[in-house]
Amino acid sequence: MNFCSHCGQTVRFAIPAGDDRPRYLCDACGSIHYQNPRIVAGTLPVSGSRILLCRRAISPRKGYWTLPAGFMENAETTVQAAARETWEEACAEVDIHGLYTLINLPHINQVYMIFRAELTGGFSAGPESLEVALFEEHEIPWDELAFPTIERTLRHFYADRGDGHYPLHISDITAEDRERYFGSA
Repeated sequence: MNFCSHCGQTVRFAIPAGDDRPRYLCDACGSIHYQNPRIVAGTLPVSGSRILLCRRAISPRKGYWTLPAGFMENAETTVQAAARETWEEACAEVDIHGLYTLINLPHINQVYMIFRAELTGGFSAGPESLEVALFEEHEIPWDELAFPTIERTLRHFYADRGDGHYPLHISDITAEDRERYFGSA
């Protein structure tokens, strides 16, 4: 950030009085520009014994499979964001059953919130998806999943499905975890 979004003057990066971390500060108007993590909300859409996945039509990870998810918008709840993203990416409506995975990615300033959901009708590829499909567990394209958050959510689901108990899973993915997942690519 180079300029204040309130008055247009140059900003500096420093620790404001009474704070404990650097922020962008505008000495001209006194604004402190906070930058906070982005929330990614989505669903784990289930139809019988199958999971709905979307093949990404956009970067990053174009061509790889993911659960329908994306950045939360202002003025919506996390559940509304998850349902909207499912509609945008998979043209699918779902009944949302509750938060299932909450995964922190502090190295890229993101928090993933994936909700378990029941697919309530048809589906088709939205503008951000090349295709969408239902997969049985043995059909999941594990080597073609877009993100470690998606793999972690799916692995939790298949581990929990046996006893039908789906607790909230809270975890972190570190920069090192991400590097191991993506390799040196």
